[in-house]
Parts: sequence; C-alpha cells; structure tokens
Amino acid sequence: MSRGHYPPMLLFHTKENNAWNLYNVTENKVLDIQLEIPNIYKRFCGSSKGWVIAMDDNFGVNLINPFLRMKGRKPKQNSIIHLPSLTPPRTASGREFWRKNYERFVYKATITADPIINPDDCIVVVIYVERCRLAFIRLNKDISWTYMAEDYATIEEVAYVDRKFYAVDNHSKALCFDIASQFNLNIERISQCVGRHQKWFTKIYLMDSNNGELLLVHRYVDYHHEDIRVTKKFRVFTFDFATLQWMDKDTLGESALFLGDNSSVCVLASKISGCKPNHIYFIDDQDHIDDTRKPRDFGVYNFRNHKFSVPYNSGVKELIKCTNRYPIWVVPTIYLL
Repeated sequence: MSRGHYPPMLLFHTKENNAWNLYNVTENKVLDIQLEIPNIYKRFCGSSKGWVIAMDDNFGVNLINPFLRMKGRKPKQNSIIHLPSLTPPRTASGREFWRKNYERFVYKATITADPIINPDDCIVVVIYVERCRLAFIRLNKDISWTYMAEDYATIEEVAYVDRKFYAVDNHSKALCFDIASQFNLNIERISQCVGRHQKWFTKIYLMDSNNGELLLVHRYVDYHHEDIRVTKKFRVFTFDFATLQWMDKDTLGESALFLGDNSSVCVLASKISGCKPNHIYFIDDQDHIDDTRKPRDFGVYNFRNHKFSVPYNSGVKELIKCTNRYPIWVVPTIYLL
C-alpha cells in the first residue's frame, strides 16, 4: 500500500472504553493500532479530510483527528478542535431533550479543508435537527455560527465539490451555494425532485466523484423486524449541469463507492489494493426511523449484476453488531506504520 493511496477505512468501536480500531476492508485486515477518542463523543456526524466530527453535551461541534490520538502515545496538540456551540432549541422541553440526546443534534457535518494545515480555507457546514437546516462557520474568521434561512429546510445531505457546496433535501431537490462571507450566501435551486421508491425507505448520499461529477445515491432499505434493516438496492445519479437534471448511471466504471453513517467517498479502484471497481462498499447508518437500532446492515454491492456479498472479517462484524456505536469511513491523511 502506497502512502498516497490509502483506502477509506472503517473506524469501529472495540469493547474497551474509549478505544477504536481501523479495518481495511479491501485487504480484509485490522490494523495493528488503536485510536483513543473520549467517550463523550458518542456518535460521529461526519468524516472528511482525515477528521471526524462529533457533538458534545453543550451543543458544541468538535473536530477530531483520530490518527493523532494513537493508543500508547501522547495525543498530538490540536488533535481535538472545539468550535463554538450551536444555538440550542428555543423551548425548555426541547433543550432538555437534546441535552440528553446531544450526539444526534447534528445529523450531518463536513469540512472543506484540513483545520490545521489549511485553517483559512476550512469551512464547517452542519445539518442540524431544527427542520434539518444548514449552518456554517469559517475557521480563523467567524466567532459564531451562521444559520441559513428557514426557506431551505428538510436538507438531508451536503457535499463540497469544485469549491461549491451542494445540498439535497428529502425529495432530492438540489441547492447550490457558495459562502462569500459570514452573511453573504449565494444560494440557487438547481434541480427538481427525484422520485423515491414506493415500497422501501430511501437513504440519500451526495458526493464528489473526484473528476468533477456530482453524484447522488439512493439506498433502498427494508425493515424485516423491529431492529433489523436490510439494504435491497442502490441507484446512482450524476448531475447534468447543462440540463440541470439528475441522470441515471448504469455503471460506476473504474470507481468504487464507500457509503455509511455520515460519510460517503468515491475512489478510483485501480489506485487501491484489493478494491473492486463498479462496486459499492456499505455500512449501516442511522436513518431517523430507529436511532436505538444496532448497526448490522453492511456488505458489498456489485453495481453491474446487482448482487450482494458480505466479505468483511467475521470478528469485525461481531464487534460491530455488539456495539451501539456506529462505525464510520475515514481516509487516513498521514502515514500509518
């Protein structure tokens, strides 16, 4: 494995208190290192540029670099960056409820640049629970969060592609916006809705294809019992900027997708040992239907013949099934010995 082409790796919780392991799915290998992340961070609401994002019990947003927190070594300076708190809910009952469930107050978060290497270009964007609205803060520039107007609500996904932000709502209608300053947003609605499956619940992902394409993925899932969710199918779209329409893709070509709880990554399979082109590697994610459900829905989907396989290490699968801490895809940005 070369230094420059790490695959997305699965960061999963172990049976130890604050210890997390890394699993390389494409090589079916658990790395011989452990990462320490304080237990106050119960759920990761995003993963980007080698960092994960989590809430604390004061509605604060925190950027955590797990690779700077290896067990047995002193955590590096700024391995956790504490951002200002988001505005809590307006009502006393709302504040009480979300203080008890703070880990879910932000549904999804992303960053535009490494906050240590390039803080002046780092913008943090979150989707928070109040009608799934967007808020953002610019490192080294803003001291508080800016909240987008209530006109832009029920947002399910946000991605940063070619120096612009794109978001989709619960009907897969797309928004495009850039952030010129703290109070100057240029927002444009750029597409109509995409139909969802009539029978199965639809989970939405939005991502950069790494060659300028904006990809939208629909993941269709069914619930067999109260606590068992099963993925049935994937559908992938690319955005046509000429016609402003979502267009079905019948192949991923040489690309592979990694999808899961608040993290979606597109890679060129030929650059990663053992990675299969035209496949989707997926893990479970929280979907607002049952937030107490343990993560069990994971596998690999062949986009050509629509068949599923579950090649993951049996020990890793059992550890994931035993925990209520959802794993997340992370892409290492430093050399792992």
